[in-house]
Amino acid sequence: MSVVNQAIQSQFLEEIKKNAGLTIWIGVVILLLGIFAMASPLVAGKSVAMIVGVLLIIGGLGQLLFAFKTDMGVLAVILGGLTVALGGYMLANLGTALAAMTIFLTLYLIVSGILDSIFAFQIKPANGWGMVLFSGLLSVLLGILIWSQFPLSGAWAIGILLGIRLFFTGSVLVMFGLAARGAVKELASTS
Repeated sequence: MSVVNQAIQSQFLEEIKKNAGLTIWIGVVILLLGIFAMASPLVAGKSVAMIVGVLLIIGGLGQLLFAFKTDMGVLAVILGGLTVALGGYMLANLGTALAAMTIFLTLYLIVSGILDSIFAFQIKPANGWGMVLFSGLLSVLLGILIWSQFPLSGAWAIGILLGIRLFFTGSVLVMFGLAARGAVKELASTS
C-alpha cells in the first residue's frame, strides 16, 4: 500500500473512531430508510421520479439563465426549455416517469452486465475475474427479470433497488461505527 493510501486510510479510520456514535446513528437511519423503501417501493420510486423532475427543472432554469446571460443562441435556449419541460412532465406524470426510468435502468443493467462479463474474460487469469463475471451475469439477469415484468416492474423496480442500496449502505455504516467503537474501547482498556 502506498504512503498516500495509508495516510488516507489512517485519516478515515481516525474520523470514524472520533464519530463512532454518529456513524452508527446515521447508519441506522439509512438502514431504516432502506427498509421503508423496500416495504413501499411505489412510494420510494415516485419519490425518486419527483426528485429527478425537480432537478431537471432547476438544471433547465440554470441553462436558460446561462443562455440568456451569455447570448449562447437559440439552441441553448431550446435545450434549457426542453430540460424544464421534461422536468415538469415528469412531475405531472410520475407513473410515466417511473416507467421511463425503469426502462433506462433495465438497459443500463443489461449493457453494463454484458460489458462486465466481457471484461471478466479479458482479465481471466487475474484473481477475482470470476467475481467480476458473476456480477456481470447477475446484472444481466436482473435486467432481464425487470424487463420481463415490465410495465408492472416500473411500479416497484426503482424503489426496491433504492431500498436495497440504502439498506446495505446503512449496514456498512453501522458495522464501521461498531468496529470503531470496539477499537476505541479496546485501546482504552489496554492503556
